[in-house]
Order: sequence, then structure tokens, then C-alpha cells
Amino acid sequence: MLALRQRLRDRAAQHDLTTVIACAFDHRTRMLPFIYADMKMAPAGVRAVGSALVDAGFEKTRIVLQQWNRNFRPSKMKLDGRLPDIFMISSMQLHNAACVELIKDVCRIEPSQRPLVMVGGPKVIYEPWDAFGIDPTTPWAADVAVTGEEYVLLELLDALLEERAAGESIRATFQRTRDAGALDHIPGLVYAKGSQPDVAEELIDTGIQRLVGDLDELPSPIHGYRLLEAPSKNETLASKPLPADMVRKYSPLSSLVLTFGCKFACEYCPIPAYNQRKHRVKSGARILEEMRGIDREFGIRYFFGADDNFFNTEKRTLEIVETLAKARRDLDKKRRFRWATEVTVHDTLKLKDHLGTVRKAGARALWMGVEDMTATLVKKGQSVNKTTEAFGLLKEHGIHPMPMMMHHDEQPLISRGPKPYGLLNQVKILRKAGAPSMQILMLVPATGSKLFSGTYTSGMAYESVGKVRIEEHMLGGNYVIASNHDKPWIKQINILLGYAYFYNPGRFLWALVRPKTKLYLADGVWQLLGMGGLIQTARRTALWAVRLRFSKIRRRSLPPMNKIPLRSVQGESAAHALPASIPLNVVAGEVPEFDAEDDSAVKLPILQSA
Repeated sequence: MLALRQRLRDRAAQHDLTTVIACAFDHRTRMLPFIYADMKMAPAGVRAVGSALVDAGFEKTRIVLQQWNRNFRPSKMKLDGRLPDIFMISSMQLHNAACVELIKDVCRIEPSQRPLVMVGGPKVIYEPWDAFGIDPTTPWAADVAVTGEEYVLLELLDALLEERAAGESIRATFQRTRDAGALDHIPGLVYAKGSQPDVAEELIDTGIQRLVGDLDELPSPIHGYRLLEAPSKNETLASKPLPADMVRKYSPLSSLVLTFGCKFACEYCPIPAYNQRKHRVKSGARILEEMRGIDREFGIRYFFGADDNFFNTEKRTLEIVETLAKARRDLDKKRRFRWATEVTVHDTLKLKDHLGTVRKAGARALWMGVEDMTATLVKKGQSVNKTTEAFGLLKEHGIHPMPMMMHHDEQPLISRGPKPYGLLNQVKILRKAGAPSMQILMLVPATGSKLFSGTYTSGMAYESVGKVRIEEHMLGGNYVIASNHDKPWIKQINILLGYAYFYNPGRFLWALVRPKTKLYLADGVWQLLGMGGLIQTARRTALWAVRLRFSKIRRRSLPPMNKIPLRSVQGESAAHALPASIPLNVVAGEVPEFDAEDDSAVKLPILQSA
């Protein structure tokens, strides 16, 4: 990675490239538990891409967040007085509808003037085919899907600059090198071939990405904050990015990559497979450098670690927290940074003798995947006693325990007897144990996980409810879209009741008298945020409960398939391909009927990358 970054810096002066990076965002996803952070924390992914480009010498780069710039249209964008050379889109699966609209809009630009269109992010890593259109009556497509991290992007850019002729557009260079097979040696790319522009007839997959093992080799994330487009209602870009002294106003929280990977292999989770069963970390010194740098330049002192399981490895965890704790002792109290991240109950108990150091390092909240405390749904070392013990230890050290729960078909709203099996039983225990916030989501099929295909082939996943088809913005866990329960509307109502039991005016008033946290107002603030988020959640999902009650539910028998034939560069089965493809004569957006009795149609393995 270091060598690649230096090589690009040496070449950058010869190429006057401009780049716009868009973060796709579907505003229909604005509900619990994402309701505040989605707008107040500039995402780490697009900032990392922007930082990588600036670090490589390409400073004419702008980052547009659709959270802040809902009306942005790439067909009207100009940077440095001209159309950008490269247009990139990063998207989660929840926001794919917005991503597709961005691709379609940029394809309205005359092809000879169009920027090179790259699409990446969590959605594309698992389902790259959705970045390419197949309908000849409405042609649209990205030029390339990057199914990996910033290393893959920089490797692609390095290859293109090596081949670029004088005066040639970077998109023309891509098309020429792609057709010559000069990009096939870069793992982590998917590109289209076809006889008609913007209509993919075949996709070429160069393989699974290579991961950067030492996260200290990544470019500094500080650069990305200097590239943010200021929030506006305009369709175009401003002449200058958001001023540094205004960044904190719109993004008072900073997301940072600290570690990647998790030792557990939960069947519903794609994280271990994505990280190729590795645990990758930054050093404590590097994390300290980033936190202090962001504070110094933008005044942001609250951080969220984009970790899968920060406590995953004891030795590396202690190296980080001891470095941060030592540094915070030497800082003025007003300049001391605070941070939060994700851990597990199991690893919290393993580190119980070091939680004091974790607190001194600046940790103020830890999100924990409790899922189901009785371990009926998921077993990863948690139990009622272990969970309450972990919560008590964190509360004792002044760290907020933030539970993340999963509701499922077998879990009732309330249970009788000594075992707290019911949803409200567990919510009550967690609140009593010191939780100031709560996350309750329904189990949904997660792309790349072991359960993904089985959720569909078993008939558990819905195709539509009445006349409403299941859309990707509904895959966040707030909607009941996969259930074998004979009364699924009850599951939908249970989620709302669970939130209402936790967030309500009575608890808010009691939090002012007997707060669950050592910070007096913190508990009350969480209650206010939760009640506001609950109103939004109920507004969006209550009608769905009604539909579940009175409308006919149509179920799927196959997982979402790649609509376009996908092969490796050698002509064999592609790394990202599913075993079968939907025929090309299928109109985009329509899914044919499949016979659930056909064994050949239901025995589908997961993605090879998983």
C-alpha cells in the first residue's frame, strides 16, 4: 500500500484529474436506531476514498453526501469549472435505489463528455451486477464496480495512469485498457461487456479483493473532511467545499476505522467472511494521531470506532487503550477526546480487569450485540447473567452499555416464568442493568452471510405484501420482511412496543431524577433522541403492520440473482457469481416465478467470497 501511494504521487503531477464522490442515501431509511448519526456523522467510507485520492496527489476532489444534498444531480455537476474526470458512488444495500438514480442521472451526460463512473461500497461488494443496467429501452450502467477497499481503487487508478495517452480522457483510457484485458490482473473489479452502450450483456469478475493487513498503511482520514460539499438544496456543486471551521457544526461526530474483523462466525453476519477470517488493526499511536489531528483541524472530539469487535484480541486492544489513556492524561480536560465503538459481551468479560484503562482511554459507550440474552437465536457466549454482569462492570466504570437486540419469530412480547424469554422482559432487564439506549431489529437476510440463501429458499423471505414489493430500503431490520410466524404483524407491533417501553415520557422524567449514567443529563438526552426516533419509526412502519395483517403475503423461493451472466477472466465461474442467473430477456425489476419444489432451485450455496 505504501509503495502504491508513492507511485501515484509521482504520477499525479502529469494528470490534472478532478473527481466527485457521492454517498448514496435513501431518506426512507431515517428511523431508529440510525436517526441521529445518519445526519450528524460524515460516513467513513467516502471520506476514506477521498483521503486516498488527495494523498495520491489528486486534490481536486469533492465529496457529496446525499444526506445533506438531497437534490444533487451528477448530470449538472461541475468541479474546477468543468465536468469531473471521474464520478464515484458509494452505497450500502439500504440505499441502492438512490445509487441507481445517481448512475442513471450521470448517464444522461453525452457519452463523449461523461466521466468515468465507478461504483463501490457494501452493496457492490456482494452484488456488483446491480450497478449495470440490462434494459435496452432505458440504457444506464456504471463503467466499473469496485468490489473492495481503497487499495483496489488506487491499484485501478495506477494502471489507468500508466496507460493514459496525452489528451485522452480517463474514461477512454479505461475502455481501451479494459478491452485489451490490461485490468484483469487487479482483483476486486467487475466490468461489463456488450454490443450496445450502457447495456450489459456479460460481466467480467477479476476476483476477490486483496486486503491491506496493516491498517497503519492507509492514508490519513483527515483529508476527507476538507472535501465535503456544504449542505444545500442545490442540484449543482458549490465553488468551494465546506469550510474547516464549519465541519463540526454538521458532523459533530467522527467515524474512524480502528479495527476490522471478529472471531465469532454468526450465521446471520457477513463480517468474518468479508475480512477473510482476519483481524486487522491500527496501532494506538496511529489512532491517537488521527483523533488529535481531527480535533486540531476541525474541533471534533467525539469519535465512533467503525469496528466489528474492538475487544476481539486482548493484546492488541490493550496496546491501543493504554496508548490513548497515557495521551489523555497529558491533555487539558477541554481537549480530551471521547469515543465509542462495538464489542461483544464475551470479550467485555474477558477484559473486565482492564475496563478502568478503557475508560481512561476515553471510551464512553460500547455497543454490544446482545441479540437474544437467552441465546435462543444466536449463541456467542452471552447469557442473562453474563450480560447483566458485563453491563454492571461498564456502568461501574462510567461506560454506557448500549445493547443491540434482534427480535425473532419464537420470541414472545412477554414471557412468564423464571426465564426472561420475552422481548419486554429482556428490555426491562437491560434498562435496569444501565442501558441508556436500545436497538431492536428484526432478523432479515444479510447478503454474504451463511443464512442469506437459506432465508429465501426456505420460503421465509417475502416477495411482496399485497401490492407492495419488498424494496432494499426495507432491509435494515425495522420492517418484518422475513418471517414464518402465522401472525407477522404481531412481530412488527412488538418492535414498536419494545421501543415504546424503553423510550417514553415517564422514563425521561425518571431519568432526570435517577439517571442510569454518571453523566447527569446523558440519560435524559438519550430518552429524547429515542422518543424522536420512535415517532419516525412508527410513522414509517405502522402502516406496514396493517398491510401484514390484511394483505396477502407472497414469498420468495430463490435469493436475489445476478441478472447478467458473470464469469471470471479465465471464462470460469466468477468469485462473486451466484450459481444461476436470471435470463437476459427478463425486464429489469421483474422477478420470474420459481418452483419451490424444484431441488435444483433451492440448494444454493452462499457467495464464494463468504
